[in-house]
Amino acid sequence: MSTITTAQFKKGMFIEFKDEPHLITDMQFVNPGKGSAFVRTKLKSLKSGKVQEFTFKSGESAEELPIETREMQYLYKEGEGYVFMDNFSFEQCTISATMLGDFINYLKPNDSYQVLMFEENAVGLRFPKKVWLKVTEATEGAKGNTVSGATKTVVVETGATITVPLFIKEGDTIGIDPETGAYLERG
Repeated sequence: MSTITTAQFKKGMFIEFKDEPHLITDMQFVNPGKGSAFVRTKLKSLKSGKVQEFTFKSGESAEELPIETREMQYLYKEGEGYVFMDNFSFEQCTISATMLGDFINYLKPNDSYQVLMFEENAVGLRFPKKVWLKVTEATEGAKGNTVSGATKTVVVETGATITVPLFIKEGDTIGIDPETGAYLERG
């Protein structure tokens, strides 16, 4: 572990906060006209999955945590957890639904993901910027409904519902942003 100051904070960095590992999900440097500068952060606990806001004084320090990334294959859901297998050692680990958040709507069995490990425990997933899923249910766009930007809702292979343009039909593969759940492109 190395000590870093608030000037080195970055979104996606892991730090020790209140004796627990946390992920910096958002941060903002604030320099008010009066008083000293500070850094406003949103920290996600790697143990509970809860997000909390905390303000650090400018120049304050924290311990950066050594997080290892392993390529793992998603296997199946078991209770409230999701089971992943290391592609090289074949060891399995479980990540809780709270740690995955809304990304569980886009997990596809047998696909590989980057699992974040801290002290040999899975603590999260590095989400891809885009996931490709097949449309399993789609209604036909209404004739004459060709207004620019018209949309409809479809169901993809994982069961998630996505708002897409009218030209998307059943069987198409679409790119989705897993952070927002927004349609990006047709594959």
